[in-house]
Amino acid sequence: MSESGGPEGPIVFFDGVCNLCNGAIDWLVKRDHEHRIQYASLQGSTAAQMVPDHLTEGDPDSILVWTDGVVLVRSDAVLKLLGYLSPGYRMLGVLGRIVPRFGRDAIYKWVARNRYRWFGKRDSCRLPTPEERATFLP
Repeated sequence: MSESGGPEGPIVFFDGVCNLCNGAIDWLVKRDHEHRIQYASLQGSTAAQMVPDHLTEGDPDSILVWTDGVVLVRSDAVLKLLGYLSPGYRMLGVLGRIVPRFGRDAIYKWVARNRYRWFGKRDSCRLPTPEERATFLP
Protein backbone atom coordinates (compact mmCIF):
# COMPACT_ATOMS: atom_id res chain seq x y z
CA MET A 1 0.00 0.00 0.00
CA SER A 2 1.09 3.55 -0.68
CA GLU A 3 1.39 6.31 1.93
CA SER A 4 -2.14 7.43 1.02
CA GLY A 5 -3.44 3.98 2.01
CA GLY A 6 -4.27 2.88 -1.53
CA PRO A 7 -2.56 0.21 -3.59
CA GLU A 8 0.79 1.20 -5.11
CA GLY A 9 0.46 -0.59 -8.43
CA PRO A 10 -2.16 -2.37 -10.43
CA ILE A 11 -4.23 -5.15 -8.92
CA VAL A 12 -5.29 -8.07 -11.07
CA PHE A 13 -8.59 -9.54 -9.92
CA PHE A 14 -8.96 -13.07 -11.26
CA ASP A 15 -11.42 -15.94 -11.03
CA GLY A 16 -9.70 -18.05 -8.39
CA VAL A 17 -11.34 -21.31 -9.45
CA CYS A 18 -10.69 -20.94 -13.20
CA ASN A 19 -7.76 -22.98 -14.49
CA LEU A 20 -7.16 -20.60 -17.41
CA CYS A 21 -7.16 -17.59 -15.08
CA ASN A 22 -4.78 -19.27 -12.66
CA GLY A 23 -2.48 -20.16 -15.54
CA ALA A 24 -2.53 -16.51 -16.65
CA ILE A 25 -1.63 -15.41 -13.11
CA ASP A 26 1.25 -17.92 -12.99
CA TRP A 27 2.45 -16.53 -16.34
CA LEU A 28 2.27 -12.93 -15.07
CA VAL A 29 4.01 -13.68 -11.77
CA LYS A 30 6.96 -15.25 -13.63
CA ARG A 31 7.32 -12.22 -15.93
CA ASP A 32 6.71 -9.39 -13.47
CA HIS A 33 10.36 -9.16 -12.43
CA GLU A 34 9.86 -5.83 -10.64
CA HIS A 35 6.89 -7.21 -8.64
CA ARG A 36 4.74 -4.18 -9.48
CA ILE A 37 1.53 -6.15 -9.99
CA GLN A 38 -0.61 -7.32 -7.08
CA TYR A 39 -3.14 -10.13 -7.30
CA ALA A 40 -6.48 -10.89 -5.66
CA SER A 41 -9.14 -13.44 -6.46
CA LEU A 42 -12.59 -12.19 -7.38
CA GLN A 43 -13.88 -14.40 -4.57
CA GLY A 44 -11.79 -12.58 -1.91
CA SER A 45 -12.36 -9.68 0.46
CA THR A 46 -10.22 -7.22 -1.53
CA ALA A 47 -12.42 -7.69 -4.61
CA ALA A 48 -15.54 -7.33 -2.46
CA GLN A 49 -14.28 -3.92 -1.31
CA MET A 50 -12.81 -2.57 -4.55
CA VAL A 51 -14.64 -4.07 -7.53
CA PRO A 52 -18.07 -2.66 -8.41
CA ASP A 53 -20.83 -5.25 -7.93
CA HIS A 54 -21.98 -5.10 -11.55
CA LEU A 55 -18.57 -6.46 -12.65
CA THR A 56 -18.75 -9.54 -10.42
CA GLU A 57 -22.41 -10.50 -10.73
CA GLY A 58 -23.17 -13.71 -12.59
CA ASP A 59 -20.18 -14.94 -14.56
CA PRO A 60 -17.43 -12.31 -14.23
CA ASP A 61 -15.08 -11.53 -17.10
CA SER A 62 -12.45 -13.57 -15.22
CA ILE A 63 -9.64 -10.97 -15.15
CA LEU A 64 -10.11 -7.33 -14.15
CA VAL A 65 -7.35 -4.79 -13.55
CA TRP A 66 -7.66 -1.99 -10.99
CA THR A 67 -5.25 0.84 -11.71
CA ASP A 68 -5.34 4.53 -10.82
CA GLY A 69 -8.82 4.17 -9.30
CA VAL A 70 -10.33 2.64 -12.46
CA VAL A 71 -11.26 -0.98 -13.15
CA LEU A 72 -10.32 -2.12 -16.65
CA VAL A 73 -12.06 -5.10 -18.20
CA ARG A 74 -11.59 -7.56 -21.03
CA SER A 75 -8.90 -6.80 -23.61
CA ASP A 76 -8.12 -3.37 -22.12
CA ALA A 77 -7.15 -5.14 -18.87
CA VAL A 78 -4.91 -7.62 -20.69
CA LEU A 79 -3.17 -4.93 -22.76
CA LYS A 80 -2.62 -2.78 -19.65
CA LEU A 81 -0.94 -5.70 -17.89
CA LEU A 82 1.48 -6.18 -20.78
CA GLY A 83 2.63 -2.62 -20.14
CA TYR A 84 4.04 -3.66 -16.75
CA LEU A 85 6.28 -6.36 -18.19
CA SER A 86 9.48 -6.34 -20.25
CA PRO A 87 9.86 -4.08 -23.32
CA GLY A 88 8.87 -6.84 -25.75
CA TYR A 89 5.57 -7.39 -23.97
CA ARG A 90 5.00 -3.65 -23.68
CA MET A 91 5.38 -3.39 -27.46
CA LEU A 92 2.91 -6.25 -27.90
CA GLY A 93 0.46 -4.30 -25.71
CA VAL A 94 0.89 -1.20 -27.88
CA LEU A 95 0.45 -3.19 -31.09
CA GLY A 96 -2.63 -4.89 -29.64
CA ARG A 97 -4.36 -1.52 -29.47
CA ILE A 98 -4.29 -1.36 -33.28
CA VAL A 99 -7.12 -3.90 -33.28
CA PRO A 100 -10.40 -2.11 -32.49
CA ARG A 101 -11.75 -2.79 -28.99
CA PHE A 102 -14.96 -4.39 -30.29
CA GLY A 103 -12.87 -7.03 -32.11
CA ARG A 104 -10.50 -7.64 -29.19
CA ASP A 105 -13.39 -7.86 -26.75
CA ALA A 106 -15.39 -10.23 -28.96
CA ILE A 107 -12.50 -12.72 -28.88
CA TYR A 108 -12.01 -12.14 -25.15
CA LYS A 109 -15.72 -12.75 -24.40
CA TRP A 110 -15.72 -15.93 -26.50
CA VAL A 111 -12.76 -17.36 -24.57
CA ALA A 112 -14.17 -16.19 -21.19
CA ARG A 113 -17.55 -17.77 -21.95
CA ASN A 114 -15.91 -21.13 -22.74
CA ARG A 115 -13.02 -21.12 -20.26
CA TYR A 116 -14.49 -23.64 -17.79
CA ARG A 117 -15.43 -26.07 -20.54
CA TRP A 118 -12.03 -25.84 -22.26
CA PHE A 119 -9.71 -25.51 -19.25
CA GLY A 120 -11.78 -26.70 -16.28
CA LYS A 121 -12.35 -25.43 -12.77
CA ARG A 122 -10.72 -25.96 -9.40
CA ASP A 123 -12.57 -26.80 -6.22
CA SER A 124 -10.97 -23.88 -4.38
CA CYS A 125 -9.07 -20.67 -5.05
CA ARG A 126 -5.36 -20.61 -5.81
CA LEU A 127 -3.06 -20.17 -2.82
CA PRO A 128 0.14 -18.17 -3.31
CA THR A 129 3.51 -19.77 -2.70
CA PRO A 130 5.57 -18.35 0.19
CA GLU A 131 7.59 -16.32 -2.37
CA GLU A 132 4.39 -14.86 -3.87
CA ARG A 133 2.61 -13.92 -0.63
CA ALA A 134 3.77 -10.30 -0.66
CA THR A 135 2.00 -9.66 -3.97
CA PHE A 136 -1.24 -11.52 -3.23
CA LEU A 137 -4.08 -9.74 -1.43
CA PRO A 138 -6.90 -11.43 0.52
